[in-house]
Amino acid sequence: MKKILFVVNTPEFFLSHRAPLAEAAERNGYSVHVATCAGIAAEEITRRGFIHHEVPFSRSGQNPFVELKAVCKLLMLFRKVKPDLIHLVTIKPMLYGGLANRFSISVPLVGAVSGLGTVFTSSSLLGRLRRFVIKRLYSFALGCRLVKVIFQNPDDKATLLNSGVISERNTVLIRGSGVDLNEYEAVPEPDGDKTQVVMAARLLLEKGVCEFYKAAELLVSRNVPVELKLIGTPDPGNPKSLSESEFESWREKPFINVLGFRKDIATQYANANIVCLPSYYGEGLPKSLIEAAACGRAIITTDSPGCNYAIENGVTGLLVPPKDHIALADAIEELVVNEGKRKQMGKAGRAFAEKHFDIDVVVKQHLAIYEELLSYE
Repeated sequence: MKKILFVVNTPEFFLSHRAPLAEAAERNGYSVHVATCAGIAAEEITRRGFIHHEVPFSRSGQNPFVELKAVCKLLMLFRKVKPDLIHLVTIKPMLYGGLANRFSISVPLVGAVSGLGTVFTSSSLLGRLRRFVIKRLYSFALGCRLVKVIFQNPDDKATLLNSGVISERNTVLIRGSGVDLNEYEAVPEPDGDKTQVVMAARLLLEKGVCEFYKAAELLVSRNVPVELKLIGTPDPGNPKSLSESEFESWREKPFINVLGFRKDIATQYANANIVCLPSYYGEGLPKSLIEAAACGRAIITTDSPGCNYAIENGVTGLLVPPKDHIALADAIEELVVNEGKRKQMGKAGRAFAEKHFDIDVVVKQHLAIYEELLSYE
């Protein structure tokens, strides 16, 4: 039985973005191991029958000794498990896991780029220095003999190709992590006096939460019949998170409905007319937009990498400039006023999801990559 080891920052991210793939790998004869940081959700990984390993990934990544400890832990883990294939998901696991693989067992590697963050866009002196270091780390980490790097959008792929980090023959483009189209069904829009607009995300500034907040305030001042709902909570481990005090003050505002953490995202989208994500975070391909398209909802998002690959502008939704709350408010008002256009976009979005985002299609693409890499061994 072939062993596959998934290395992911957090157990929550593995469960939300990679569990269906792991389950499919197990059905296809793989023994599945999962390495993440500690967390309550790790118990769910074990409950599903996967073998869980704890790795001390740090959220902030500021302490070099803690970061070195994570690399050393991965070195020991790889030698102990002896996987036939390693699948690294998100930036830190790709860098640290790639380094550990090069220094230990050097087995076939799959790297999943779920967005590049801001390191490749920062123009500050510190940002350029970080980019110089990160590029060289990428080059070494992904320099093993058998490697495939999966990109979720062409912008991220072009960035790493132009940086000389990876060669074209070792890249694959797959739109996101997929969605269960049965779980996120397309249902008719709700009726009501007000158009419902939902944003679901971690409450990071770069996710566009402040722009959403300001757009809500502006729309109410224009007397637009709309209700903006914000789903999510602050992320205390992230320095760019909305603070707890800001979060609590927003909950008191009459022009925005802050719902906090919710598990029933499919229901929330079904009860909405429009789904919004004004992110400029450096996304791979946001899962929230995949889910919104599957639910048959018109989408408003930004013309930034990842977000602009999740929709067809003018067909399944609208693109607005990043960091522009006025343009965001204008786009929301346009779809509030034009009900027919909004509903047509929702229908087109569902068709787009069936073509590109079906979890079964995404899983088959990944399994084919696994088989290709292992066939060379």
